[in-house]
Amino acid sequence: MSNPAPKSEDAAASTQVSNWNLPNVLTSLRILFIPVFAWLVLAGHQWWAFGLFVALMITDKLDGDIARARGLVTNFGKIADPIADKALMATAFISLNLLGVLPWWITFLILFREFGITIWRMVLLRQGKVVPASKGGKLKTVLQSLAVAMYLCPLPEWMNVPTYVVMLLALAVTLVTGVQYLIDGKKQNQ
Repeated sequence: MSNPAPKSEDAAASTQVSNWNLPNVLTSLRILFIPVFAWLVLAGHQWWAFGLFVALMITDKLDGDIARARGLVTNFGKIADPIADKALMATAFISLNLLGVLPWWITFLILFREFGITIWRMVLLRQGKVVPASKGGKLKTVLQSLAVAMYLCPLPEWMNVPTYVVMLLALAVTLVTGVQYLIDGKKQNQ
């Protein structure tokens, strides 16, 4: 009985998942619609901006769920999905600043944490050290999304204080999870 021949590189390459799949299409659409979202916010089309923001956040959830469930995780998706997430949230915060409804210091602190942790994780990854996503990161994303959605939705004036409180809560969780990443990363990679 002979041993089976080792798989060739061509056979191994053919088993790789194509970048042309539903999760990557959803991620790409999210990226393509970010300028439309920004225009809707800045042009004062609050309901349309709110609706598009909700739709884009739903695609964020769907693309990851579909990719994992169907085994469609690709290198493109691993890179493009976080870029799409950061670009959408940065656009939302900056657009709200430009409208004058959100203080700049909140956007600065959130974006400093977001991009700072992302760059830090990339540097560690290049050193062969992986810092996995934290559970607090999911809560951070939910709170940021809720806060942005509340600012986008034309709510009655009495909702201004609760909306601001949700944004402050999102900011607090964002900063705490950022510090937690650094602490966990230091412990894990010593």
